[in-house]
Amino acid sequence: MKILCIFMVFVFTVSCGPADPQKKIREALVRKRECYLVRGSCKTKCNTWEYVYNHCDTEPCCVVREYIRPQEVTTISTTTHKNANSHSNI
Repeated sequence: MKILCIFMVFVFTVSCGPADPQKKIREALVRKRECYLVRGSCKTKCNTWEYVYNHCDTEPCCVVREYIRPQEVTTISTTTHKNANSHSNI
């Protein structure tokens, strides 16, 4: 019975332990990637012609004010296909 209790304590402490630091690291990497996607840079202070997009870990992500977020483009293909049997010699 003692072995079962020790095993359960071990399982619960190991399974709950490293999840929080890994989550913080993953969130920081996602924020940094989003910063680079909007052509920003992570630096200690933004210049006057830049604005803060989000925060990469501890420093702000600075993006130039003229940046315009790309709009979603939907394209419709309008191609026509001719049937091979449509050739008629009349």
